[in-house]
Parts: sequence; structure tokens; C-alpha cells
Amino acid sequence: MKQQKADRTPAQKKADRRWRGGSAGMSLVRSGTPVTYGIIAITVVAYFFDWITNRAVSGALAYNPFALSEPWRLLTVALTHAGIFHVGLNMLALYLIGRSLEPLIGSSRFLVLYLIATIGGDAAVSLLSPGWVVGASGAIFGLMGALIVIARRLGTDITGMLVVLGINFAYGFLVGGISWQAHLGGAIAGALVGLIYYNTRQRSQRTAQVLWLSGLTVVLVALAYVPLIRVLAALG
Repeated sequence: MKQQKADRTPAQKKADRRWRGGSAGMSLVRSGTPVTYGIIAITVVAYFFDWITNRAVSGALAYNPFALSEPWRLLTVALTHAGIFHVGLNMLALYLIGRSLEPLIGSSRFLVLYLIATIGGDAAVSLLSPGWVVGASGAIFGLMGALIVIARRLGTDITGMLVVLGINFAYGFLVGGISWQAHLGGAIAGALVGLIYYNTRQRSQRTAQVLWLSGLTVVLVALAYVPLIRVLAALG
């Protein structure tokens, strides 16, 4: 952890100071990147077992709006990937973003952000193009969305991040088999979480932060269930 602090760029150190704002009331605690590395490890292991079981893991964990009698799929979709390049690129993106964002907001908040962004991607898929999807792309775009919002509030130049986000989002339209809907939903959910984090940084605002995050999660889960509810209503 000391080495990570020593290796931070001047821009990262400046953002850290602005985030704290010199106030002892800030509730966010600096940390390393255990969640980033943990997610990468678990995802790679899941992909390995998916490979040796001939995609059985993906069959059990992938997301489909009409399979929400198995609600774990809302989150486990982030453990499933279509191939080695898919999982490799997503985990590389997670590493690159996580090494900057997790130490800034704290490990527990980073994990919450990742999970909510995953559900945000699911919700967009449900509303815009119901069907089977795999991958952690919604969560990755959520991290990017949150990082852009927080960096913007801290007065950091975000031109590069916006360009990367735009290129990756456009790529989803140009290449078949990529769910741009999950990218969009994840990015929006992540941006909202980033906004909540930034505006509830004080220790005295911890309860408000939890309430806002809980409310956002409930809304996203409800949106994810819309197609299934419509089918059940039609059958009834």
C-alpha cells in the first residue's frame, strides 16, 4: 500500500487532496486495490471453469430478463464472458480504472459501485433489447461513468476519459454480438453512483448515502424485471 501511494501520479495526488478537501469530516478512507484484484481473480477463475465445463457456468450465471426467477443472474452476469479476448479486455479495463478509482473512494464503495453498475446494465438490456447477455462490460462502463463524474467535480481534465468512453460505446454499435445496451445502462448507473458519492462525502451524510444508493438499486432492479412482469401480466 505504501508503494502504491508512492507510485501515484501528481494528478492522482491532487485529486485525492481535493476529494478530502482538508476536512476531517470526510468519511471515505484511503485504501489499496484489494477489490479490484479480487474481482479479477474471481472472474478469471469463473471463466476457467466455464471453459472446462463447456459453457455450463455461463448457462447458469448469464443474464436474461425472462430468467429472473433466478435473481442471482442480475449480478453473476459479470462473471461470464464469451471468450478469452472478452474477459481479457474487460479485466484489463478493470485493472486500469480500479487502480485509480478504488484508492480514491475506498474498497467497499468501489465494490458497491461495481455491483450497482452491473444491475444498471441489466436494466438497460431488459428495457431496450431483452435477451441473453454475458460479460462485465456494464460494470466496467459504470466504473468509467463514476470516474468521469467524480473527476469532473474535482476539476480534473476528463477529455481523455470521455474520448475512451465514446470510442468504447461506439464500438458496441459497430461490432456484432456486443450489448451496447448494457454499456449504456452501466455508464448511467455508474455516473449516478459517482454523483451520490461525491455529494455525500461527509461522515454526517453516511445515512443519506446509504439511502440514495439503496433507492437507486431498488429502481434498477424494478426496471430489470419489467419484461418478466409484462409476460406474467399477459398470461394472467
